[in-house]
Amino acid sequence: MTISRRGALVGTALCGVGRVALTWAAWTLLGGGVPAVPDRLAAWGQQLVETHDRLRDELDRLLDGLDETSELTPDLRTHCVAFCSAVGRHHTSEDRTAFPALAAQYPELRDTLDGLARDHHVVAGILRSIDAVLTDSDDLSRARREIDGLAAILESHFRWEERAVVAALDGMTDHGVDAERLFGRDV
Repeated sequence: MTISRRGALVGTALCGVGRVALTWAAWTLLGGGVPAVPDRLAAWGQQLVETHDRLRDELDRLLDGLDETSELTPDLRTHCVAFCSAVGRHHTSEDRTAFPALAAQYPELRDTLDGLARDHHVVAGILRSIDAVLTDSDDLSRARREIDGLAAILESHFRWEERAVVAALDGMTDHGVDAERLFGRDV
């Protein structure tokens, strides 16, 4: 039995025809009580959302910096490189640790996890384009277009990922991993 942070699917119960999914309210009314889920495990979904929120905030600061200048200054280039590196670390951590752990426990998520990993490859291509702009050019408008494209794709990707895996992350059993390895929490 697992509790999602939104109180959605929390467990299953046996009935005359098999297992039935129960909401938190139904589980409690049927005497299910509060399951013993360590806070660290129950919080993994929230930790993913918090990681995404930190990346969103940093992207907003980067876009603000682009709005406030007429050239690619060294500070702005450094900010772009740092942000792109953080996104890359986050996606690498998910691909290497979080997604395999989720797929092992929730095989029904494999197609979704494969789609999220494909998104990571698209994002990696945009990150390479941004790096090329920062390395080979002083074209602020080109940098802005690339970063605007990244912003749109990241927001869509983050929302999809949060809808698709937060509840599963909250229900994961311990696979000897921590949030930093799962999500690149140093971002």
